[in-house]
Amino acid sequence: MAPGGKLRRRKSGGERKYYLAAGIFLVVVGAVAWYAHILPHQGQVTTPEAAKPVILYVNQGNGVVNTTNFGTMADFAVAHGFNTVFFQIYRQGVLLFNKQDLQTFVNQAHQKNLSIFFALYITNSSQQIPSSIYGLGEDGVNLDMSTLSLSSQQSLLASLKAEYSGKTAVTTYDMNSPLKPDLLVLETYGTGLQSFIKPGIIGSVEVVATSNQADYQSQFQYALQNSDGVMVFDYAGLLKSGY
Repeated sequence: MAPGGKLRRRKSGGERKYYLAAGIFLVVVGAVAWYAHILPHQGQVTTPEAAKPVILYVNQGNGVVNTTNFGTMADFAVAHGFNTVFFQIYRQGVLLFNKQDLQTFVNQAHQKNLSIFFALYITNSSQQIPSSIYGLGEDGVNLDMSTLSLSSQQSLLASLKAEYSGKTAVTTYDMNSPLKPDLLVLETYGTGLQSFIKPGIIGSVEVVATSNQADYQSQFQYALQNSDGVMVFDYAGLLKSGY
């Protein structure tokens, strides 16, 4: 007898099964609702490194890439986790490709979800930016001009910014460069230069300056994690290494 004289009725076996089934049902419904809310967003979760430029530099002086093998290079870049290509189209005053070829490169890169910057290797202040390369769909223009005086570099970058609406980039081995492009890539692949890798710049790795694949991967990850991205110099060296 329960207090107050009321009988406390025990649950029958059938009732226990009913409540147990109901409890399981609620748990399953709750789990389904949770996954329905979470899973659509799983693919949108990115690490800070995932949003950074991972750049493959194509130096025509080390290995020619043209209309016959650009697609192979682009496939290689994607397979190795790159999202951006700095593609050298101008060397020491010579424009290597015509407009049609440049647009073909842009289209092929974008089909692979690669950003493409036209890289200009300028070694003398008399060499000027070829304005004919603007507006072909490229994502940016990179100035590779470390051998010039600082005043000449500043002048070229100012000219590029004034005439060009896309992103600007500079690759340099001047660890204290005062230039302010959208992407400032320091060529940090020399002995003792790792200390210059920091936020605000993009660090870099040179394949031929690494001792083995583990060393390459270590330098790559350090630059990626401790700066605003990473540039690998260059495609020919990486291809030859087999990394």
